[in-house]
Amino acid sequence: MSRQIGDVPTRTFKPGDFIFREGDGANGEAFMVHEGKVEIRRRFGDENRVLRVLGKGDLLGELALFRNAPRSADAVAAEPVTLMLIPANRLEHLVRSNPALALALIRQLATRMLEAEDRAREAEARTREAEARAPKP
Repeated sequence: MSRQIGDVPTRTFKPGDFIFREGDGANGEAFMVHEGKVEIRRRFGDENRVLRVLGKGDLLGELALFRNAPRSADAVAAEPVTLMLIPANRLEHLVRSNPALALALIRQLATRMLEAEDRAREAEARTREAEARAPKP
């Protein structure tokens, strides 16, 4: 469902609704959570993991815009959610004209990068443990 908050269009989602799926095109838009919680999920082998939970004021979908690439994960409404739609040109203008926003985005992206590195190290450790437990031929 779509509506407006001031001059900003919004979209609402019910719990369990997919906002976007990994591999979807960015369609020139990112979102900011206005109400509710959104789970960012990614499939690792047979396991679907929640990478992070976003709440009011958090951005989602901006990575696909900045990289000009498909969505890198699923975004799912964890509860009733209202998202503000941010077109790519508006997001770029906001970043260029607001250094505090640009720094906040850089910090957020750096945090995500470190979390991804931690997950990779954990996966490597699990692989080594599994290999150590496996019977030797």
